[in-house]
Amino acid sequence: MIVAVCIFTGSYNHLRLSLAEAGLFLLELIPVAQEWAKAFYKSGAWLKCRAAYIQSVFGLCEKCGRPGWIVHHKIKLTPGNINDPNVTLNWDNLEYLCQDCHNREHGGGSTADGLMFDERGDLVQR
Repeated sequence: MIVAVCIFTGSYNHLRLSLAEAGLFLLELIPVAQEWAKAFYKSGAWLKCRAAYIQSVFGLCEKCGRPGWIVHHKIKLTPGNINDPNVTLNWDNLEYLCQDCHNREHGGGSTADGLMFDERGDLVQR
């Protein structure tokens, strides 16, 4: 098995199609975090919490039942609460969602302010 990690600046759909054309498949898509959150998302505490939470919901989106994509924090993480385990690691604040449900959770767009996904899956300005 060959595992590759890459940073892709296009849309999720373009990435999926590019991989399929090369005979590859997407194992996991990890969104790029805000600078102030990067250390948290790389931490052992988060990685263990995330893995255990995904296993607890059988890897399925808690809204629609399709395969999940991202562990969503119900209370949005900010520089002010990123070091509070009652917010960041509390299972009551977590929800495993597929990409579509996660986008709906954020008003149909991405988690970045001023951006959204268009009908082709491209990240565009609102």
